[in-house]
Amino acid sequence: MASKRDALPFVFRGDDMLVSENGDGSGVLPSIESVSLDSAFRQEVGVLDGRSCVAVDASPEAEAPEGTAFRNLLELSASLDDRYFPMAGRAKQIVAWNRETRFCGRCGAEPERVERFEKRCPRCGMMFHPRISPAMIVRVHRGDEILLARSPGFPPKIYSVLAGFVEPGESIEDTVRREVTEEVGVEVGNIEYFGNQPWPFPNSLMIGFTAEYVSGEIEIDENEIEDAGWYTAENHPPLPPRLSIARTMIEDYLGRFGD
Repeated sequence: MASKRDALPFVFRGDDMLVSENGDGSGVLPSIESVSLDSAFRQEVGVLDGRSCVAVDASPEAEAPEGTAFRNLLELSASLDDRYFPMAGRAKQIVAWNRETRFCGRCGAEPERVERFEKRCPRCGMMFHPRISPAMIVRVHRGDEILLARSPGFPPKIYSVLAGFVEPGESIEDTVRREVTEEVGVEVGNIEYFGNQPWPFPNSLMIGFTAEYVSGEIEIDENEIEDAGWYTAENHPPLPPRLSIARTMIEDYLGRFGD
């Protein structure tokens, strides 16, 4: 049975998570009892190594206790433990879900929690569950070249594979074809499933594919893409965070075509 007294805390102030700065590089806070911040919401979100994990929504004015700091979770993805990061992502999404469902969007009443991840409006009966937004991410090949692009929202100098959200009525393969054509102006085929990853920025389920270049010249949508190009395993720009499915897909390519 998971220990609640020794629970692992995942504390958020806005989109920033409270982490330890004790020098061991893990960022993990020792226990829920070590957190003495005012909070509007606390919710058990899972179990890790036999310890209950608790999402905490700290007040906007909360100050980090000595030896800790609030850090952006996306930036932390480069250093957090591989098993710790997914739970942090779940906690972030549950905190956001609670914030975003304070009032019913149909009638304006205040929903009540009826299950761990479920709320119901007491007036009209509308149900509220955490939002999950499906999105495709695709690695496009042309021979031994890979298509990489830079979005304005990326950290400086970082390039990645293409991604985009599924629109109503689309299959995920339709999304792959549409997004690639819209963002960089080329057509692709031979679309094959690669893998998937929950990605809490803000609430995505990234569904990965590989695809082969068919035709067209790169012509970027400047509203979405700053730059794009074909790269080789020996000549490519800086890559996305190591815990992302994007990095996994690119490293799989590097393993296939690198030295």
